[in-house]
Amino acid sequence: MRGWIGPIALGVVAAVGAHWATLALAPGVIMDQALFALAKRNIALHAFTNPERITPQTQAVVRSSPDLFYALCRYDLSDAEESLKVTMSGWPGYQSLSFFDAETNNYATFRGTGEDLAVRLYPRAPLEKMVADGLRPQDAEKWQSTPSTRGVILIRRLAPTQELFDQALEASKADGCEYSGSPAAESTG
Repeated sequence: MRGWIGPIALGVVAAVGAHWATLALAPGVIMDQALFALAKRNIALHAFTNPERITPQTQAVVRSSPDLFYALCRYDLSDAEESLKVTMSGWPGYQSLSFFDAETNNYATFRGTGEDLAVRLYPRAPLEKMVADGLRPQDAEKWQSTPSTRGVILIRRLAPTQELFDQALEASKADGCEYSGSPAAESTG
């Protein structure tokens, strides 16, 4: 029995190591593949793309809801001096603006209130510096930091009928996902 302790311990360490590596690396690999697949489907970089209405024939993602209108924007903020201005136009029913990082984490979601919503997305370090310098967003805008330089932004609108889907498509024309420089900010000092 003593002769088996070493190989059993080595097997346990290898299993724990493989399990940890899978948990640590899988989200990044999954999101890389998702971003590649979105690019292949012509989902724009730094612009919202409005896919077709979800039906059994058009459903490419498991569990997409046929009652929702979706708009997607891929982003890449590798240039730390830049930001992304994201706008979600007003919609009278349910809508949300969700941000996903390169590890598939949903790190921020804003629920629509029927009014237009503007969020400026920054890599974390520049935003922390701006806040430390006493700057704050202008009244019509929120600031959000991203834990990774790449990811996906998703707008969902409740549109269970073809008529509401067409109205959501029209409302989406005022949505924006624009790569830009730093905005004018107000000083808190």
